[in-house]
Amino acid sequence: MIARAFALLWICLATAAGAQGFAGLGTDADGFALPSADSALTFPADHGAHPDFRIEWWYLTANLRGDDGQDYGVQWTLFRSALSPEAGSGWQTPQIWMGHAAVTSASTHRFAQKLARGGIGQAGVTTAPFDAFIDDWQMRSTAAEGDPLDALTLSARGVDFAYALSLQAQGPLVLQGDQGYSVKSPTGEASYYYSQPFYDVTGTLTLPEGDVTVTGQAWLDREWSSQPLANDQQGWDWLSLHFDDGSKLMGFGLRSSTGAHFTSATWITPTGQTTAYGDGALTLDPLETVEVEGRKVPVRWRVTLPERDLKIDTEPLNPQSWMGTMFPYWEGPIRFSGTHSGKGYLEMTGYE
Repeated sequence: MIARAFALLWICLATAAGAQGFAGLGTDADGFALPSADSALTFPADHGAHPDFRIEWWYLTANLRGDDGQDYGVQWTLFRSALSPEAGSGWQTPQIWMGHAAVTSASTHRFAQKLARGGIGQAGVTTAPFDAFIDDWQMRSTAAEGDPLDALTLSARGVDFAYALSLQAQGPLVLQGDQGYSVKSPTGEASYYYSQPFYDVTGTLTLPEGDVTVTGQAWLDREWSSQPLANDQQGWDWLSLHFDDGSKLMGFGLRSSTGAHFTSATWITPTGQTTAYGDGALTLDPLETVEVEGRKVPVRWRVTLPERDLKIDTEPLNPQSWMGTMFPYWEGPIRFSGTHSGKGYLEMTGYE
């Protein structure tokens, strides 16, 4: 009953938001804090929650190879959303938490969702030690020294899957945009955004067919804002790419009602040096659209970044990687080839 009430509340919020950005992220943020280009990120404090901002997430994706010879993708996400800028405690807190987890293979896409109210111990994030959780889903630091995100354990469970993974960072944290200030529109909407894209992963997937031992790479994104989209932006197409030579690329395009993309990208060297690229440097062109849960979704893309001589075509592991959650979206592992090759993740929102 409680979960159903939370679901109705989220749906009402989305309905009230109307067309103002995917999931209402383009609505006015009266009373909430707003990102500033003059504020520097501070660690480990910024690994924790920022309740004076309206929306926030801890978002991890992993490209894995099983001992059964199959490729897999794993997603683990914790969202925090504030209903109002006022403070509160216990059941009076305005903080709502939502978790998404998924395991994807070439033939199946399994996902689960959890909802919780903050302030009653059901979900939250602590920084000392770092621990992000919702019920029994958990992302916990195991780092003995250095940054808390250098070593993590990760677990989640759905009706027909579970996973338990260990992650070890092989490179530094990466600040996206201008030292962590990530602009999202021509009118200046923005978020704070940083990543840990250098994880090596080991662990176990528990599937109906049995346990599968996996290894691979993972990417953690941390982002928070109060109005990250302009009110005419209807969704985004986002990629995290692991190149075979050890380099990385984060890139996204935010779609306006006119169909135009506002783009941003960060090139990351194998040792963690970054080069940021503003609007227009990255281009995203759909190559193939398929029907996914009654929607037309572009599951193959051509990605170009001329300043890096990059021209690649992406291919989904499973074109039907639809997250049928409260705010539905497409999220799944991809391969890519062309001037560069490797694996990564693709997320697409706002396709209705």
